Amino acid sequence: MPSLFSLYRKIFFGRKPGWDEQPLPMIKVSSPNVALATDKVEQYAKVCGFEFDGQTLPPTYLYVMAFRLHAMIFTHEAITFPLLGMIHLKNSITLHRATSVAENYDIECSLTTSQMTDSGLEFELVSKAFVAGELVWESLSTYLYRIEGKTKRVRPPKASDMNWDAPEAWSLSEDLGRRYAKASGDYNLIHLHPVLSKRFGFDRVLAHGMWSKGRCIAQVMPEIVNKPCKIDVAFKLPLFMPGNVSFSAEQQQDSLVFELRDQKGRRPHLTGEISFL
Repeated sequence: MPSLFSLYRKIFFGRKPGWDEQPLPMIKVSSPNVALATDKVEQYAKVCGFEFDGQTLPPTYLYVMAFRLHAMIFTHEAITFPLLGMIHLKNSITLHRATSVAENYDIECSLTTSQMTDSGLEFELVSKAFVAGELVWESLSTYLYRIEGKTKRVRPPKASDMNWDAPEAWSLSEDLGRRYAKASGDYNLIHLHPVLSKRFGFDRVLAHGMWSKGRCIAQVMPEIVNKPCKIDVAFKLPLFMPGNVSFSAEQQQDSLVFELRDQKGRRPHLTGEISFL
């Protein structure tokens, strides 16, 4: 698998002119026979709050590997705009069966569709993991590249009407981004230190969006166990560190819904739903 550290050198310090207003090409990259390291999985599980039994992967872990291929696509010469203009809007993970740290994976990622919206250029990356030809895990990530002058002013997102009587309270330390980066290999500078994040226009350090998803899924793992499922989330508001957040989940007829909100439970940072297959 490619090194995210070296790819980020290209992403942050390479020069790209900006979107050329051309449709994005279909790009596909792959990495066969990927082996996992138990200590890295354990480190990831710890920072996200999963209980790792030494074998079964957290449902979100293979995204850590697939994101390396995302970064390869971001550095492709046909992508003429910089990573710093992009926002991760949504992520969907489908777990077809429980996966193990002992298995080897063929991982592929494709840039599939792109379209112009009121907020900018939206595009999708589809990632898949196979074991001996069997599709065991897949992910769909939707990204937005904001375009100056095209961005529509939007109102702050509102929380849903789900029950919020007794939410979980979580405290996020200032070093969370660095600990997640060490576990995942995702060393995006805006997540590491206030000095670095300020260089890119943020007063404080932002939590990784996929850490937020991982932490939420860790909280509801007793409901998931090893069942095949589809886990959809939408990233609503940036989550700054240090900070305090609240979390709650609610069982509905055919799914489990959950939200990660600010400390007072007023504004959502993330909304999600788990559907069992």
